[in-house]
Amino acid sequence: MASASFQPMLNLKLSPSLPPSIVQSKKSHALLHHSSCVGSPQSCRKRGFLTAKGQIFRSTANLRDMSLLRTASRFGPKVRASSGEGAKSLDSETTYQEEFSWSSVILPFLFPALGGLLFGYDIGATSGATISLLSPEFSGTTWFNLSAVQLGLVVSGSLYGALLGSLLVYPLADFLGRRRELITAALLYLLGGALTAYAPGLAVLLVGRLIFGLGIGLAMHGAPLYIAETCPTQIRGTLISLKELFIVLGILLGYFVGSFEINIVGGWRYMYGLSAPIALFMGLGMLTLPPSPRWLLLRGVQGKGSLQEFKEKAIQALSKLRGRPAGDKVSEKQIEDALISLKTAYTDEESEGSFLEVFQGPSLKAFIIGGGLVLFQQITGQPSVLYYAGPILQTAGFAAAADATRVSVVIGVFKLLMTGIAVLKVDDLGRRPLLITGVSGIALSLLLLSAYYKFLGGFPLVAVAALLLYVGSYQVSFGPISWLMVSEIFPLRTRGKGISLSVLTNFGSNAIVTFAFSPLKELLGAENLFLLFGAIALLSLVFVSVVVPETKGLTLEEIESKILK
Repeated sequence: MASASFQPMLNLKLSPSLPPSIVQSKKSHALLHHSSCVGSPQSCRKRGFLTAKGQIFRSTANLRDMSLLRTASRFGPKVRASSGEGAKSLDSETTYQEEFSWSSVILPFLFPALGGLLFGYDIGATSGATISLLSPEFSGTTWFNLSAVQLGLVVSGSLYGALLGSLLVYPLADFLGRRRELITAALLYLLGGALTAYAPGLAVLLVGRLIFGLGIGLAMHGAPLYIAETCPTQIRGTLISLKELFIVLGILLGYFVGSFEINIVGGWRYMYGLSAPIALFMGLGMLTLPPSPRWLLLRGVQGKGSLQEFKEKAIQALSKLRGRPAGDKVSEKQIEDALISLKTAYTDEESEGSFLEVFQGPSLKAFIIGGGLVLFQQITGQPSVLYYAGPILQTAGFAAAADATRVSVVIGVFKLLMTGIAVLKVDDLGRRPLLITGVSGIALSLLLLSAYYKFLGGFPLVAVAALLLYVGSYQVSFGPISWLMVSEIFPLRTRGKGISLSVLTNFGSNAIVTFAFSPLKELLGAENLFLLFGAIALLSLVFVSVVVPETKGLTLEEIESKILK
């Protein structure tokens, strides 16, 4: 049966002089627009949605509308009522800006972001650790003579663990919650790092790498979730993009530690082992943070306990996150708005959704957007382009490029700077402008690299410019924005499962590109390989232009109601 809706007779317009008590969160659109009930007339009437005359309404929202009207009437001419299709709704003329202090949002961002830093650190440290591990002089082991397959397992062991972690968290995300998931990730990081550093043989080393990878899978799922659900709306883009900057910082830290420990006997143990104290700091920090208020409300609506108790816990959690007194009125109002919006969105209050619900309706639309972005993030050839960084810089006359570590550091610093630009601009310019500009730069740079290897070989500066254009464009677009969109685009009901699938898509496509790179390089040659990646980049530009929406300035509830419905 198709869902019905009723339109309110009055739409309110607020003048700028309206007192703050009336200028509420933009979530109030759910109260003044429509409510719907999906299901039979009997089930709708049972839950209080359907009147005897067949009109659909939600009593909670209806009472709240009446309350707003009563309050608004006290301000006389400052509140104007109008009817008709041309009338603007309450939220169209007001922009909700939550008051907060930066000191209150630092720790709820920092401890989850350390999960990203440890992911990046593993990438950077592994490049030096493999050299140390294979060295007869500095390995410090009797089993340093590893085969290509064994070395490949050491390098990619954490990737396999991340893939497995992404699979495991799919059915467990809503049960664990964001906070407990990150605490578990920190424990896995700690155990994996310590086991790898201690490893008396190859088997233990591989087990340690796999466990560390499990931590990556959980952290890359839980960190953007927790940050997105707990931070103020107006800086959500900045903070989640800053998490990407932490990944780049981790890579640089790994390179830095590797350069110091490379000539020490057993240096690879120190390189991997340094992750353990960072993981311990992350875990202890997460223990001091409250659960995500939105997750608490979700569990209440799903019937996992008393809704009132979960609501009170959510108010306490939000108050703590914002550094306010326990149970303050501002936090209570925000939680009330979020709960009303959540009830409006999910009529079946006791259902968690089916296992495959992420492939249906609004959740499928969100997965196409988020999953598509992280897929294109990998298949536009980032690992392949960086593989050629050393040869390109050497050809252009940069002697230091002969040292692969120095090249990595130079590229890493440049990535850090460009990611910083994205962090500073994402909440001002928006997601789409950065994506469209960055992906256009990626496509142009790949076509330039193809032309360099085809017929511009005598102009090495063209290749250097194309390389830097690629790295810079990636770091202001696919690098941070893909994870930002993934963290905010899914409905709350399926957000845990949706992000899990997106993380799985990211790591899976990364593995495919990594394994296919060498055969493709031999089959196609550098010029045609870059041409192929350039064509994929153009396809991704079409995808971004046509499919990806703008979410700047919208609360997570508004994204769900305005974009996905």
